[in-house]
Amino acid sequence: MSGVKNPRETALRILMDVESKKAYANLALSAALDENENGKLDRAFITELVYGTLRTLNTLDWALGKHLRRPLSGLTVPVRNILRLGTYQVLFMNRIPESAAVNEAVKLARRYGHAGTVKFVNGVLRNLVRSGTELDYPQPGKEPVEYISLRYSHPQWLVRRWLKEYGFEETEALCRVNNQPAPNTVRVNTLKTDTGSLQTLLHQQGIETVKGKYADNCLHLNGFVSLGAITQFKTGLFQVQDESSILVGQALRPEPGTRVIDVAAAPGGKSTHLAQLMQNRGEIIALDVHEHKINLIKENCRRLGVEIVHACQGDARKIPGHCLRKGDPSMSPTDECTQLMADYVLVDAPCSGLGVLRRRPDARWRKEETQIWELAELQLQILNAVDRVLKPGGVLVYSTCTITREENLGQVEAFLAKHGEYELEPLTGLLPGELDRDNTMQKGYLQILPHIHDGLDGFFMARLRKKEI
Repeated sequence: MSGVKNPRETALRILMDVESKKAYANLALSAALDENENGKLDRAFITELVYGTLRTLNTLDWALGKHLRRPLSGLTVPVRNILRLGTYQVLFMNRIPESAAVNEAVKLARRYGHAGTVKFVNGVLRNLVRSGTELDYPQPGKEPVEYISLRYSHPQWLVRRWLKEYGFEETEALCRVNNQPAPNTVRVNTLKTDTGSLQTLLHQQGIETVKGKYADNCLHLNGFVSLGAITQFKTGLFQVQDESSILVGQALRPEPGTRVIDVAAAPGGKSTHLAQLMQNRGEIIALDVHEHKINLIKENCRRLGVEIVHACQGDARKIPGHCLRKGDPSMSPTDECTQLMADYVLVDAPCSGLGVLRRRPDARWRKEETQIWELAELQLQILNAVDRVLKPGGVLVYSTCTITREENLGQVEAFLAKHGEYELEPLTGLLPGELDRDNTMQKGYLQILPHIHDGLDGFFMARLRKKEI
C-alpha cells in the first residue's frame, strides 16, 4: 500500500484486503496508518470510513441493491467496495456533502476501473442520493429480526438469538451500543508509576484522560495520533487493556508470592496485570498454544518491567510438563504434582467474542452460530485440564469476552456438575458493587452486558475455589 496518501483510497485498499485476502480489519488498518504516516485528522477519517463501512455492511448492500440491476456480488472487489464507501458517506456521515462523497467515489472508479465503471458508479450513487437518505426499513412490529438486522447492521442469526434471550427492547439497545466507537482504554502500570502521575504526563502532551468507572488504575485516552507512539507506552507506564478485561484480574487478585497459571495468555495483558497485583513477587506461567504469540508476551513483560512471568508454548487442554518445570528436566512427575501445582489459575477462554463486537467491526460477519457450540466444547476441555494443576484450596477464575449462556454460566454449571470438589466463591469485595445489577456477584459470577453496564465490553467472569481435601 506504499505511496497511497488519499484517505479514501487508503480506506478502499484496506476494505479490499479484508474482503479478498481475509485480512483482519484492525491489523490491516494499523499497518496502513503506520505506513502512510497520516496526521491525526486523516487517521480518524480513515478509521471511520473503514470501521463504519464494515460495521454497516449488510445495510449498505441492502440499500445499494435497490439501485442495481445486477447482484452486488457480481461486481469486482474494487467496484463493490467503492460503492460501499460512497454509500456509507452518503447515509451515515452527515458532515460529508453528498456531492463530495459521489465525486470522490467517481475518482476511485476512474483509478480502479474504466470509463464504463466511472459511469456506473456515478449513476448508482446519484440515484441513491436522489432517492433520499431515510431508508425504508422493515416494520419492527411485523419483522423484528429483519428490522434490527438492517437498522443496526447485525447478522440475522444473532438478532434472532438475542431476541429470544433478551426481548426486543434489550436487543435493540445491545445492537445500538455495538455500533458505537469503543473507548481507547489503558491500564496504569503501578510497578512503574501511579494513575495521577501518568495523567499529568499525558496531559502535558495534550492527551485527554478520564478514569474508568469501575476498574482500578484504568484510564480512557483521547487526543493522540497512535497509542504505540506515546512515550509513556514505550517506557512501560501503561498497557492497552479494556476495562472489563482489567476487572478479570481483579476477580482473581492473586496474593504476592504465590504461583499462578494463565492458560491462554497472549498477548499478555492479563498476565502482566496479575504480576502488577502480585507486586512482581511470585511466579506466573503464561501459556499459549501459538508459538508466534509467546514473543508478544515476553515483549510486553520486558516493556512493563514484569519479571515473574514465564511464557511457554502449550495447549491448555494438556498443559505440558516442561512449562510447569520451568525448564528443569530433572523434576519427577511426583514433584510436579506436589510442588508445582498452582495457587491460582486463570482461564480466559477462547470464545465467540460476541461481547466485543464494537471493537472488531468485521467480526460480526465472520461468525456463525455453530462456532458457539464448538467453542463451548473446547472451553470445557480446558476447564477439565486445569483441574489437574490447581492445588486444593486454590482459586480458579473462568472468563470470556462473550455473552452467550452456553459459553458462560452454562459452562460453569457443567464444570461444577462434574467436579463436586469446586464451589463458586463470592465476587463481592473484589469487584465494585455497582456492577452487580442482577445480584449474582454474591453467587460467584458476573455477566457484563454493554447495554446494561454503561458501555463496558461484554465479559463474563466466575470465581471458583477448589475445596481442601
